[in-house]
Amino acid sequence: MNPVRKWRGFSKPERSELYLRWSLYLMALAPLPATLLTALSDPEARRFPAAARVSLVVGLALVLVTLRAYRTSLDHYLKRPADHPRWLLATGALVVGGCWAVLLIGPGAADSPDGVPFTAAVAATMLFSGFGPAAVGLPARRAAVAGLAALLAVAPAALLAGMDVATTSGMVVSTAVVMTFIGCSCRSFAWLQSVVWELDAAREAQSRLAVAEERLRFSRDLHDVMGRNLTTIALKSELAVQLARRGRPEAAEQMAEVQKIAQESQREVRDVIRGYRTADLHAEVIGARAVLRAADVACEIDLGEHAHELSAPVQSVLGWVIREATTNVLRHSEAGHCSIRLRREHDRTVLELENDGVPAVPIPSRGSGTGLRGLRERLAAHDGELTLPDAGPGSFRLLASVPI
Repeated sequence: MNPVRKWRGFSKPERSELYLRWSLYLMALAPLPATLLTALSDPEARRFPAAARVSLVVGLALVLVTLRAYRTSLDHYLKRPADHPRWLLATGALVVGGCWAVLLIGPGAADSPDGVPFTAAVAATMLFSGFGPAAVGLPARRAAVAGLAALLAVAPAALLAGMDVATTSGMVVSTAVVMTFIGCSCRSFAWLQSVVWELDAAREAQSRLAVAEERLRFSRDLHDVMGRNLTTIALKSELAVQLARRGRPEAAEQMAEVQKIAQESQREVRDVIRGYRTADLHAEVIGARAVLRAADVACEIDLGEHAHELSAPVQSVLGWVIREATTNVLRHSEAGHCSIRLRREHDRTVLELENDGVPAVPIPSRGSGTGLRGLRERLAAHDGELTLPDAGPGSFRLLASVPI
């Protein structure tokens, strides 16, 4: 699959995670290969080839293991299934064991001009490169304890390599400072990605709540209309049954009232449904602006000067177009900007809606979805038509026209 097309098919949170994840990997692991190349080019490395080979093998192994540890730790931080504990243990064991091997096999402090062998730089880089996964996958206090334990575990190897206490202490302190910076940076990357996913989940929840609120409104209206009438019908029916059992002629009168109330209830229910299924142009415009702005979509609306001159049926069908189009913007795109324009062209009124944020993967409802098909049927009843002209990559454009 084309990588560019695959990238365009990702949602914004997925793009953000891919970018932050690999930025995290590169930021945390890049110092280790750089240090290996620098250290192995040192003249000391030529005099101690065994130490150079061990440094190279351990460094490459640490890169591979740490990369896996970063991946599982980030998944754990984002509350996904992950087996990060064993990879953190493997990284910690490889860091400590690798530092001991590099320091003890390498040259001693007496063999180096400045008293610090090249293997000390390799060991220090291994320590702070391997600390990143622990900073992401463990709570802050446990990560700090794990980092301190690794430093204290490696310090004796530096002393055994011939480094004095002052030099070893300086190496430990400087490595601890870098480890703190690396840990805070990695933790910040993971936190930022979790915020992105939380915002995306909040946007989806907001859309679901809007649908639930509309359902509650409809059920509340239906309850208000039918509750009293159904209670009255039940009571009068019960009274009619009692009167009929006693042979009283009033039973017929009660049933006639029941019939009258039932017919009145049918009329009121039709009014409720008609009000629910009728879309007013200006009301839908106000609702679309509020919903889109709540979803952080900049909304530009221009109804022109002749909107108030349109007949009620035309306003209703155009209101339905705005309602369905707004729903599609929220469901099938990651729009940042949406425009709604109403204009007059000769003897027709044209409603144009355009938005960005359309993924490269074709929209499922485009051309064949039930929503757009329903709009075409509504417009056809008024001699109107719905078209979807090409709006360029990443954009969606809809035109609805009806005779004036």
